[in-house]
Amino acid sequence: MAGPSAPGPSVPLLDSVRQWLAEHGAEPTPARVAQALREQGRVLGDAEVLGTAERLRSELVGSGPLEPLLADPSVTDVLVSAPDRVWVDRGGGLELTSVAFADAGAVRRLAQRLAAVAGRRLDDARPWVDARLPDGTRLHAVLPPVAVGCTCLALRVVRPRAFTLDELVTAGTVPPGGDRVLRAMLRARLSFLISGGTGSGKTSLLSALLGLVGPGERIVLAEDSAELRPDHPHVVRLETRPANQEGAGLVTLEDLVRQALRMRPDRLVVGEVRGAEVVHLLAALNTGHEGGCGTVHANAAADVPARLEALGTAAGLDRAALHSQLAAALSVVLHLVRDRSGRRRIAEVRVLERDPTGLVRTVPAVRWGARGFVRERGWERLRELLGDEWSDEGTEGARHG
Repeated sequence: MAGPSAPGPSVPLLDSVRQWLAEHGAEPTPARVAQALREQGRVLGDAEVLGTAERLRSELVGSGPLEPLLADPSVTDVLVSAPDRVWVDRGGGLELTSVAFADAGAVRRLAQRLAAVAGRRLDDARPWVDARLPDGTRLHAVLPPVAVGCTCLALRVVRPRAFTLDELVTAGTVPPGGDRVLRAMLRARLSFLISGGTGSGKTSLLSALLGLVGPGERIVLAEDSAELRPDHPHVVRLETRPANQEGAGLVTLEDLVRQALRMRPDRLVVGEVRGAEVVHLLAALNTGHEGGCGTVHANAAADVPARLEALGTAAGLDRAALHSQLAAALSVVLHLVRDRSGRRRIAEVRVLERDPTGLVRTVPAVRWGARGFVRERGWERLRELLGDEWSDEGTEGARHG
């Protein structure tokens, strides 16, 4: 039977080692920590040296008390709203953890350190930051007094491997047999958007669908923050860049979409459509770039045309021109929701049509059903778009309501 584990390094010991490392400009490697201890006349065993090194590394360059949470493969989000209010999301809604910081100052220091690691500034002059850490984790932080009482910290974990479509079926995001509709949609090279609210699973679903693209096709991704991880052999990833402290060097999503069009994409993908890039994306989808896709924030699939109209109008495209391009460019909208139990699922799939006034609206083609997609009045239009890629034989993957 194993004996009790050795106690961790004391706070005074950590402080003295930290000071020595700072004075000598050294990284907290085990060798450097051992040297720092020897310089102070301290002799510790290998296990204690390694423990001290790991604790220092976590505090100096890691994520401190949050590190075990971020290392948990089931965790997608870590949220800190107070020193003793650390929440995680494992796909079933928010859970309060037992993790706690020493005080509000410790939360602030961690947020500032993570921002520095991402190459961003976070201080009283710039009290918020939205950035990506080197491992892909999405960081958002707001300092007091903008955040009342304590620094608010949000970390969105990007896993190195994307979910497969089969895994999303098993998880309940896609209904039984619903993957047949999605696979046929990819083979038919339909252009589509995935809509939904924050945390509804848009990125996970888009990554899974891009993994179905033929290996001979070239996928070019344009993202504000590189989160898509499609399992595909030919992916080009482009990411926006903020301006530096002198105000130079800004690279916008609109810039990336323009560049992507010159990179011979077989599939042009915009991680999230939320600005002037909508104009270039619609133009591209109208000029031979079939199968393009992306995500958009919307409360419902029916709201997507209005959302795109607002973005296009802000970019200088008049309403009539926007709807004309939208009608020709986009075929399908997949809408994701998160139910009260925290489960993410495809609520419905809609096709686009023009009403008598010439404006585009979405029409339900299939909706969520416990035994499979249930067909709605827009199914025949979706079936027409899928063409030879769809067959009703031998399956009940989409049923009539």
